[in-house]
Amino acid sequence: MVTAPWVRLKCQYGCGGYGSNLCCPPYTPTPDQTRAILDCYERAILVHCKPGTDVKKIVVALEREAFLAGHYKAFGFGAGPCGLCRQCNLEDCTHPDQARPAMEACGIDVFATARANGFPINVVTDYHCDQNYYGLVLID
Repeated sequence: MVTAPWVRLKCQYGCGGYGSNLCCPPYTPTPDQTRAILDCYERAILVHCKPGTDVKKIVVALEREAFLAGHYKAFGFGAGPCGLCRQCNLEDCTHPDQARPAMEACGIDVFATARANGFPINVVTDYHCDQNYYGLVLID
């Protein structure tokens, strides 16, 4: 997993979700905090999805299955803004069982991470390009 400080800038200056929910910066772990968290794990599942697949729902389900299988440290990261609520309660999440921060919101370089693990990912230049979405479940 590759982390980089510049990644959250793409959220801050390019995504309408910035500051609007607890799964996006500035509420998510910083890249340094994320790196420290990632270093606590030896195994992870990188989830690759095509458009129309709810990567967040898959990540939460995998996290739960890993936890129930005895991997008490299991934790998932989704992709993109949360979207569970019409407006996020920034004081107290109303869906803590389903809400997971986006990989990019925590400083994970999704492009470098996907490529380093042999998965396809490219900049989407128009609506006809293949899109790839990624989630991550830390296991240990």
